Amino acid sequence: MQGFQSLLFSNSDNEPFTVSEVTARVKALLEGDEELMDVRIAGEISNLARPASGHLYFTLKDATSQIKCAMWRPQAMRLRAVPRNGDAVTARGRLGVYERDGVYQLYVEALTTSGVGDLYAELERLKQRLAGEGLFDEDLKRPLPDFPRRLGVVTSPSTAAFQDILNVLRRRYPLVEVILAPTLVQGEDAPRQIVRAIQILNSLEQYGETNPDVILVARGGGSIEELWAFNDERVVRAIAASNIPVVSGVGHEIDFTLADFVADVRAPTPSAAAEIITPDINDLRLQNDALSARLDELMQDRLDVARADLTNLQRALRLLSPATQAQQARRRIGELAIRLNSAAQSHTELARVRVEGLSGRLDTVSPLATLQRGYAIVSRSADGAVVRSVNNVQPGDALTVRVSDGTFGARSTDADG
Repeated sequence: MQGFQSLLFSNSDNEPFTVSEVTARVKALLEGDEELMDVRIAGEISNLARPASGHLYFTLKDATSQIKCAMWRPQAMRLRAVPRNGDAVTARGRLGVYERDGVYQLYVEALTTSGVGDLYAELERLKQRLAGEGLFDEDLKRPLPDFPRRLGVVTSPSTAAFQDILNVLRRRYPLVEVILAPTLVQGEDAPRQIVRAIQILNSLEQYGETNPDVILVARGGGSIEELWAFNDERVVRAIAASNIPVVSGVGHEIDFTLADFVADVRAPTPSAAAEIITPDINDLRLQNDALSARLDELMQDRLDVARADLTNLQRALRLLSPATQAQQARRRIGELAIRLNSAAQSHTELARVRVEGLSGRLDTVSPLATLQRGYAIVSRSADGAVVRSVNNVQPGDALTVRVSDGTFGARSTDADG
């Protein structure tokens, strides 16, 4: 160690070293140690990443310390199986310094899997126990509201995850009101604060506020240790006891915590959770436009039907109106008058013909006609009685004689009976 100090701080000009100079000297010291050129280290894999390049990047850790590790593609391709987070392994390689980040790391040549690490074993035991109690049953999952008005967010206000959530909400659904229940998202005190935040959001009505429609429990990605607060049994039970639907947006897509299993909906990231919870206002606008157009169409159809009904009613009203009925009655009266006049004329003509016939017959039997043939009607002047027999008169009776063109007087003489 004394040699290290002499090498690091000796400077004849008494000028400060640059970062690059210090890093280079540390690199030279570390990589110059023959014992660290081929070293075997036992630990638990965490924060494993395998990019498209085929290299493996992970952290090797124990209860108190951790070392960053890199395994290049040629060595990684010789592995029988890709390791997983939580695997207990023995890594063989050399220690070196990654100058860009100023960190030392193990460049792994070979990797032997020993089994599941203590942390993952503990997680699996807790998961099985809680699952046995039914906390993860699908029947308990509740649907999210279609149009949430208030969103409760349980996270740290200083994290990028919270800003990502706000950005998504401003873009997708600015109508939602965000209620932040600030809390630590890692560390020993984080589980207690997360539980308290969930409980507060469930009891806002006691303080005269409106409870949120949905709760989002969120934090960004990290190692299993950094996400461990969301595997805490107290947090899991608080989510299960929530009267409000809970969405879990913890870590990145490959990260899983027990909060994901107990939540009503699991989202791969905090941003994705904000998208799952809220509708897209642009889609709503399109739907609203389509519904408005459909409503206009339906209203126009109803108006057309109503106009047709009104026209029919007006036509019926005109037919039933007193003026129309009076006009029809006048027309009917006129028609009946014409028919009556025609019938009267026919009846009069028929009567005239009958009268003429009767007149002819009367003329035939009329005494006047007899008189015109030279006969006369004789009646007694005293009483007007027609003399039908010589016995009806006495000598000297005054008589009236009626002929065809008039009457004259006469007196009877001796009758020759």
